[in-house]
Amino acid sequence: MKKIGFIGTGIMGSAMAEHLLAAGYELSVYNRTKEKATALLAKGAKWCDNAGACARGQDAIISIVGYPKDVEETYLGADGILANAKKGAYVIDMTTSSPILAQEIYATAKKKGIYAIDAPVTGGDIGAQKGTLCILVGGDEDAFSAVKPLLEKMGSNIIYEGSAGAGQKTKACNQIAIAGALAGACEAFSYAKAAGLDVSKVFSAISQGAAGSFQMTNVVANALKGNFEPGFMLKHFIKDMQIGVQTGEAFSVDMPVLKQVLLEAKELAEKGLSEKGTQSLIKYYKDNA
Repeated sequence: MKKIGFIGTGIMGSAMAEHLLAAGYELSVYNRTKEKATALLAKGAKWCDNAGACARGQDAIISIVGYPKDVEETYLGADGILANAKKGAYVIDMTTSSPILAQEIYATAKKKGIYAIDAPVTGGDIGAQKGTLCILVGGDEDAFSAVKPLLEKMGSNIIYEGSAGAGQKTKACNQIAIAGALAGACEAFSYAKAAGLDVSKVFSAISQGAAGSFQMTNVVANALKGNFEPGFMLKHFIKDMQIGVQTGEAFSVDMPVLKQVLLEAKELAEKGLSEKGTQSLIKYYKDNA
């Protein structure tokens, strides 16, 4: 596997693609905004004018785009990946997207002799930069084995979750858990401030104990410093939570915590914070104190 097409060179994708270039893969890239691919082009990547052109003739095609509708267009559109990828190619969607859509892409790809896997990631921009992402994979196990060396250039914890859609379902579990942990940490420090405590001392006390979490020490910590710049944008977290709610309803699972955090995040987005980091959720509790 030598020739790789990479679609989506945003905050996450650009860092992930850079690891593939550094590993010696022949990389072709496409992004709706060409400027976001400038650094990769300077390092030897080849520019393509659309997703179909980026898929043509490649051994594997990787995508990490914005929303399920973008995934659908990128894969199933007339000028998309599956209409242009060669028979025997591997297509790897690393977007956090709908498991139902992942299954549809898998079925369509299979009819064309193309191997499709869903492989959403966790670890954020830092994990993408360091090549330490956790990659959650759904699809045929043989296809997973074939692309695992490629995935290992971008992640350090790569887990085969099961059949098509299983990667996306596992990512939904991850985001559901994050919603509760993030909201809980935001509530705790909003309480601490309202109660007249020294917030920095509270952080030192509880972040290392049973209440500690990645969300507290790596996300909410930024909010406490007044830093709301995105490692992961609020609008993308809203998308992820919506996938959890929608698929949860399909599986007859009630998730009141997730639904509440989604409502809070949407309220903040309506106030203009959609492109700020997820730590912006703390503003909801301040505003409603």
